[in-house]
Amino acid sequence: MTRMLPRFLSLVLAVPALLLPSVARASRLKDLTQVEGGRENQLVGYGLVVGLAGEGDSNALSTLRSVANVLQRYGITITAQDIKAKNVAAVMVTAEIGPYLKSGSRIDVNVASMGDAKTLQGGVLLQTPLLGADGRVYAVAQGAVAIGGFLGGAGGAGGATVQKNHPTVGVISNGAIVETEIPAVFVRDNIVRLLLHNPDFASAARIAEAVNAKWPGSSAAVDAATVSVTLPKEFRGRDVAFVAELGQIESTVDTLARIVINERTGTIVATSTVRLSQVAIAHGSLTITVTNNQGASQPGAFSNGQTVPVQSTQTAVNEGRGGFTVVAEQPSIERLAAALNALGVSTRDMMAIFQSLKRSGALQAELVIN
Repeated sequence: MTRMLPRFLSLVLAVPALLLPSVARASRLKDLTQVEGGRENQLVGYGLVVGLAGEGDSNALSTLRSVANVLQRYGITITAQDIKAKNVAAVMVTAEIGPYLKSGSRIDVNVASMGDAKTLQGGVLLQTPLLGADGRVYAVAQGAVAIGGFLGGAGGAGGATVQKNHPTVGVISNGAIVETEIPAVFVRDNIVRLLLHNPDFASAARIAEAVNAKWPGSSAAVDAATVSVTLPKEFRGRDVAFVAELGQIESTVDTLARIVINERTGTIVATSTVRLSQVAIAHGSLTITVTNNQGASQPGAFSNGQTVPVQSTQTAVNEGRGGFTVVAEQPSIERLAAALNALGVSTRDMMAIFQSLKRSGALQAELVIN
């Protein structure tokens, strides 16, 4: 498996080479930006999931009080101390509401257990108001929870438990109904402001230039994240048509020189703009293997002896041959990938090499380690 990792990294690092020629491909503005005023908003609510067949919260006081409050809505007066409800779980419900959704539209919701419930499998969420950051109710959620997995088995002493996915987190598709529309104004004083997904001065300037090529003098880059566009006269009063046509304009964006390393998964991704100063890389490895073997000493025939277990330990040291590779003139990420694969290093060793290159000042790129 270890031998396959450098080959995998070679494929990852060689991706920029497949994009030659180096001229960046143009993308639509609707894919590069979003219109100011058209943002999503987060909603959250507290609710109860019922029908869990004894897998709910283990009589937590907060859950029992919530059950008592629900029953009081229906005219049943009871205290939390009088309730034993292991079929109920207290949950937090979250959702995101889009900017142009009208009253009566439906959105998906996520449901996550707050207590010690073992699973939400087969549960039904009771009607739960979803609030925005301003404390107002914007949607109401209710419905059967789908967890995309299961939890089975008795567990405990002498039992076995089988689990697939995460049984205490679920989703209700189209489980919330929008009650209050969030007002969205995307044109102010005949001006539309585009917000870049990846702020960059060069990208903002190119977008403004592309818009001006279609409508001369209508656009200007405000900063690295914002491009202002004035509605042409022929589109005054036709805001939606203008934004639709604006989104179809194509432009190229600048890519930052960046290497992203995920140590948990062993993934390395590098952009094609990564450059290096002329550098030499040496790599060597030392492997020490200790093996314990179990044996037995058998007595001779008719000796009345006993079989005695015998342990033996073997130690082996393998020092890999060191290599010293020079990355030639005009070093690029492709040349570096070839050099590292020539050394035969593993993915984890490559991570260490990239960090050393950054410390030495030879790596002209941002190094992001997750």
